[in-house]
Amino acid sequence: MNRKFLVPFILLFFFISTSSAQSDSPYETSWALDGTWIGVGLGLNGLGFKLIQDKEALTAEELAAISKDDVPGFDRWAAGNYSERADNISYYPFYGSFAVPFIMMLTDEQRPHAGQISVLFIETMATTGALYTITAGAVNRSRPLVYNEDLPDELRSEAGARRSFFAGHTAATASATFFAAKVFSDFNPDSWAKPYVWTAAALVPAWVGYLRLEGGKHFLSDNIVGYGIGALSGILIPELHKKENTEFSFFPTMGAEYQGISMRYTF
Repeated sequence: MNRKFLVPFILLFFFISTSSAQSDSPYETSWALDGTWIGVGLGLNGLGFKLIQDKEALTAEELAAISKDDVPGFDRWAAGNYSERADNISYYPFYGSFAVPFIMMLTDEQRPHAGQISVLFIETMATTGALYTITAGAVNRSRPLVYNEDLPDELRSEAGARRSFFAGHTAATASATFFAAKVFSDFNPDSWAKPYVWTAAALVPAWVGYLRLEGGKHFLSDNIVGYGIGALSGILIPELHKKENTEFSFFPTMGAEYQGISMRYTF
C-alpha cells in the first residue's frame, strides 16, 4: 500500500472500531476534531523535518570560534560531555516507552477501546513531534559534544550537532509514558496501582534525559523543556477528550485588534 494512503486507512479503521465503544469510555473522539488534529500535526511534522534537513553544518571558522563561555552558566558544566555508550543505551527506554500504551491496551478495561486510545496516542505523538521538529529545525543550538575538542571535527561540525534544543528523545518518551499513565488513571480511577504507574511514567523519561545529557546530545535545559512539553502533551490531549469535561475548555477570542484561541482550566 502506498504510504500516503496508509495513515487515512489506519484512522478509518480506528474510528470504525471505536464508534460502538465510546458509550462506556471516558473519552469522546470525532472525525471533525481528531481527523483535523492528526492531519495538521502530521503536516507540521513534515514541515519540521524539512527545516531539519535544510540545516547547515558548522563551518571550520565557526567550529574554531566556539567556546564554552558562550553557554549560559546553568548549562556550562555539561559543555563537552560525550559518551557513545550512554547515547546507545538511551535508545532502549526511548523505543520501549512507545510500547507501554499498547501494552496497557491489553487490560480488560482498555482492550475494548484500543482503537480510540490509539487515535489519542497518535494525536499526542504528532503534537509532540510537531513541536520538536519545528523547534529543532528553526533553532541553532550546538550540542554539548560540539564543545569537546578531543572529538573529530566531522562529528562536532555536522548539521545534526546543531539541534540541541529541545531534547526530542526526552519529549517523546515523556509523551508516551505520561499518556499511558493518564489513560490508565482515567479508566481505573480507584486503582491502587496509580501512584506506581505515575512514578514509572515520571522516572523513565528522566532516565532518558540523563542518558542524553551524559551522551553529549543535550544540555540540562534542553531536557527540562523536552520533558515538560512531552508530559503536558501526554496528559492534556486525553484530558481534553474526556466526556463532559468542565475543567478544561477551548474557545475563540476576538477583539478590535486580535483574534485567537484561549484555554481555560478550572481548579
